Amino acid sequence: QIPGAEGGHRKLHHRLTATQHAARMNTKTYESTPARRVAFLGLGVMGYPMAGHLARAGHQVTVYNRTAAKAGDWCVEYAAATGQASRLQQAATPRQAAQDADLVFCCVGNDDDLRSVVLGADGAFSGMKAGAVLVDHTTASANVARELHATANTLGLHFVDAPVSGGQAGAQNGVLTVMCGGDQAAFEAAQPVAMAYARAFSYLGASGAGQLAKMVNQICIAGLVQGLAEAIAFGEKAGLDMNQVLDVIGKGAAQSWQMDNRGKTMVADKFDFGFAVDWMRKDLGLVLDEARQNGARLPVTALVDQFYADVQQMGGRRWDTSSLIKRLK
Repeated sequence: QIPGAEGGHRKLHHRLTATQHAARMNTKTYESTPARRVAFLGLGVMGYPMAGHLARAGHQVTVYNRTAAKAGDWCVEYAAATGQASRLQQAATPRQAAQDADLVFCCVGNDDDLRSVVLGADGAFSGMKAGAVLVDHTTASANVARELHATANTLGLHFVDAPVSGGQAGAQNGVLTVMCGGDQAAFEAAQPVAMAYARAFSYLGASGAGQLAKMVNQICIAGLVQGLAEAIAFGEKAGLDMNQVLDVIGKGAAQSWQMDNRGKTMVADKFDFGFAVDWMRKDLGLVLDEARQNGARLPVTALVDQFYADVQQMGGRRWDTSSLIKRLK
């Protein structure tokens, strides 16, 4: 039995397989940091293991998820993993989760999802104590980051936009790269705790800077994946053993994370490795909207966005981003 948000108890049936356990419970050595009372809002493929790392690092964690059963599963899983059931709770609303928390972490789908868990009578801001910090890991617009930062300031709270790179595997292994914007004092308050699931948690400037840096990241990835897709498709048409070619050119100037981690799976026509095409299109939509505002010219990014639209039409909405090669075969 796990304590609920109201202090009562209810039985939570564990619906996770042993394989799912193994995938989510990758080990990590945590830096020693004082235990804090924290909340985590949003237990998707990223948030679930990220919150788990906070629990395993010794923090008192209250979780909220729109589908309450997943929050129950999380409590059961990490109570078993940590032996600290009394320190893990499930809340019925973001407001309840945020009450008494020093830090509130959030990882949801988009701008509207973010507003829905932060604002309003049941939103996190309504429950947070004065001086508390909300760290948002959603990949969202720079505009919503600035909006929520300003709202937080009027309430005596702090808001840090902190999108992540590293995908589902990075979350499970606790080695995400986190790009942060906001007030530096709020960033510094969050950093030691957030390192439970990160290998880098970096301050990049004023509110919105984290989201803008994530857009730079996605621009780079879009062009790299398309180039890799064209190279593999070309090599296959030319009759080359592309696994052998990738081994050779991966030691030279063409080497990249995408080549090392996705090249051979692209050759094998396998596209079930995490970050989905639907999510990439959402992110590139944010990039192109921002470019229209700031005047940046992104011809390759705009073209690759349309290539991803083609992949969606092929039925590849949940394929990973390396599936761009499917258009070329």
